[in-house]
Amino acid sequence: MEVYRKSLRNNSTSAEAFLWNYLKGSKLDDRKFRRQHSIKHYIVDFYCPSEKLIVELDGQVHLNNTTEEYD
Repeated sequence: MEVYRKSLRNNSTSAEAFLWNYLKGSKLDDRKFRRQHSIKHYIVDFYCPSEKLIVELDGQVHLNNTTEEYD
């Protein structure tokens, strides 16, 4: 799973890269975010442990019936 998470981090979408610039380094009210974080068998785009907050950015890959149902 770590290899897949690293691949996701290295190949982020433009929206993920844009948001990460605002979240990294505790820029948002000193809240620490993790990128491509594992929770059980899922990988979430961004996770803030102190707030127990998950942020998911869905792109074009999610715009089909099969993926929408799975999500």
